[in-house]
Amino acid sequence: MDGNSEYLEIVEEEIAQFHGAETGLITASGFEANLAIFAAIPCKEDAIIYDELVHASTHDGMQQTQASYRIPFRHNNVDSFRDALLSVYDSQPLIRQGKRCVIVAVESFYSMDGDICPLKELTEAAREIFPCGNAQFLVDEAHSTGVVGPKGAGLVCELGLEREVAIRLHTFGKALASAGGMVEDLEYFVQEGDPDRAIAIILGNNTLKTTLTNLARPVIYTTAPAFPMIAAARSAYILLKTNQTQSAQEHVQVLIKHFFKTINSNPIWEEATKQGILDVPLSSDWEDRPFMSPIVPIWTKPRYSYWLVFHLNIRKFCAFPVEYPTVPKGQSRVRLAFHANNTEHQVEQLVCAISDWAKEMMEIEAGRGSGDKIPRAARQVYACMGEEIVNGF
Repeated sequence: MDGNSEYLEIVEEEIAQFHGAETGLITASGFEANLAIFAAIPCKEDAIIYDELVHASTHDGMQQTQASYRIPFRHNNVDSFRDALLSVYDSQPLIRQGKRCVIVAVESFYSMDGDICPLKELTEAAREIFPCGNAQFLVDEAHSTGVVGPKGAGLVCELGLEREVAIRLHTFGKALASAGGMVEDLEYFVQEGDPDRAIAIILGNNTLKTTLTNLARPVIYTTAPAFPMIAAARSAYILLKTNQTQSAQEHVQVLIKHFFKTINSNPIWEEATKQGILDVPLSSDWEDRPFMSPIVPIWTKPRYSYWLVFHLNIRKFCAFPVEYPTVPKGQSRVRLAFHANNTEHQVEQLVCAISDWAKEMMEIEAGRGSGDKIPRAARQVYACMGEEIVNGF
């Protein structure tokens, strides 16, 4: 309700111009941005089609939307997406006639799976089934900002789809590190801050901005972000514009490729994956991809995710287990995020640590070794936890 300023509007326009958009609206967080979009933009007769793995803020936003028809499609599956479009086309006459819209919600890089949206194929399918152009895309670029695209402008710009995407959401707490960051407490691979605690910008046309400003409760009933946060975001974009981040952007890609190459060539890896100890789905066919996401999940068995995290933490790597309900039941994983200040040597140390843990777990499952059913690192952590309970701290 207050806090807007000339400086804020200048920064909004600068960022919009950088991404090739007409205008932008800065919000207090990425979470609030998604709430605002879904509360204000879809009308009652509109439909929302969304990837089944979109962020929690998208799901919360859809709970507040007026759109009466919502349908998911299988993750990154173009055929399933086409089926969802056809379902809307067949069942919603106003949309079929081009009088109402389909809002398609996807992410550029998916935060828990690390894979990349087949955005070009999705837009082609939407244009084919709805030639009137009333299938409009909302792309959450939280994890691609600063990582891919010209000067780090994101996936939409990388693919040249600026005119095909109606709404883009960029947050400033990931690669830009202007808010929402986390202190580097352990040595390597620090988990980045929550993008939804950092300020963000919604990009689109002037009609979109006017609608959000006047109808979106998360925009109306709040104050503008503080000056230091806006200035930090602007400073980050100055670095992008002047190519001062290009070498870092390229180095991240080198690190991820080195990780895949090193872990696939490790002698323990093939047998560990066969036994289901762990898996890195993104390590398959990585050579064929033009660019990578900095997010690499390591899939494990239930409970094993905690044991792997304990092992990595003791080896001075910062990692966190990801469990239900953040991911579906039975899909436990450990999430890694590669950073530009990491080195190839650190990547090799990481692979060594993961492989040592996998070897230990294979021995435990085979009944070899000391006979313990719990790996060494986990035993150390549980012992520390026991001491804390006994000593009361």
